[in-house]
Amino acid sequence: MLFETFAAGGCRSYLIGCESSCAAVVIDPELSLAHRYRGYLSKHGLTLRYLIDTHTHADHFSATRQLGKALDVPVVMHRLSPAPHAGLRLDDGDMLIAGRLKIKAMHTPGHTRDSLCLVMEDRIFTGDTLLIGGTGRTDLPTGDPHDLHESLFGKVLKLPGETLVYPGHDYKGRDHSTIADEIASNPRLQKTERTAFVAMMRSLDLAAPTHLTEALRTNMSGGKTVAQLLSEAASGVPFMSMDELESRLGDNSRDFVVIDLREKDAYEAGHISSAKHLPRGQLELRVNTELPDPTVRIITCCEFGKISILAAATLRELGYMRAAALDGGIAAWREAGRALEASG
Repeated sequence: MLFETFAAGGCRSYLIGCESSCAAVVIDPELSLAHRYRGYLSKHGLTLRYLIDTHTHADHFSATRQLGKALDVPVVMHRLSPAPHAGLRLDDGDMLIAGRLKIKAMHTPGHTRDSLCLVMEDRIFTGDTLLIGGTGRTDLPTGDPHDLHESLFGKVLKLPGETLVYPGHDYKGRDHSTIADEIASNPRLQKTERTAFVAMMRSLDLAAPTHLTEALRTNMSGGKTVAQLLSEAASGVPFMSMDELESRLGDNSRDFVVIDLREKDAYEAGHISSAKHLPRGQLELRVNTELPDPTVRIITCCEFGKISILAAATLRELGYMRAAALDGGIAAWREAGRALEASG
């Protein structure tokens, strides 16, 4: 068996390969590592059979939808998952077979109601149900400490003590643990009685994950992250450097328009000379009157150089084929000591 752990911050994902059949499975792939999974598969001559998410992640962006679409591989989750891109939905006890690899699904609600642990002959992939020296939290959407107690003490911890534990997170550089080690030393598992365990979980004062809303939104719906949206927009538009733009100011050319997309107060406080004010929220509604010539060269700018990318992409979709975005924003222009004009 080929086995590789991938880390992105505290997140852990796993690639398992069958050497005889060259079939492979990826568990909890993280979006920023998508190229690394594909590289590993290619390097070892493996064919991906399944992409598995152990649950609906709230702290990072899953790569299952992207990889599943690109490689025509089914996305596997528990049947209660809200993700529309999960094409293969499992019940407790279902098994996946990829070559000689056999992976049994164990439904372990608690961290989320769709949480799965994945059991193989000598190991278990616990997602966010059981961590090394901890457990998954239960205060996020669909979490329930009563369910987590039952999943841990009624299922996971009944596996043989030598079973290797590979969690979905670890922040201390540890690769794995065992069921026996967790029973003996995991502080949260010392509260074996349900009432005490539930009280402990409810008393935890944990900060919300950094990308909570965006991660849930994208992982539950299959929607795009903001970074993906910006990346796709940037791939379809050219840019203009600040030096280039500054050299062109003052030419009084009717063929060159700078569009400032910020709100009125920001524009009036300081804008690039001759820039036309057209807030991003009004772009599509006012574009025909403000930009009557679709052949004109347009440079979009905003405060930090991101909204301008989206706006330039929109303008090109609307037929303004010479739209480009300023590389950097007004903030960078200001910090570089370049001139701005105030109005009011």
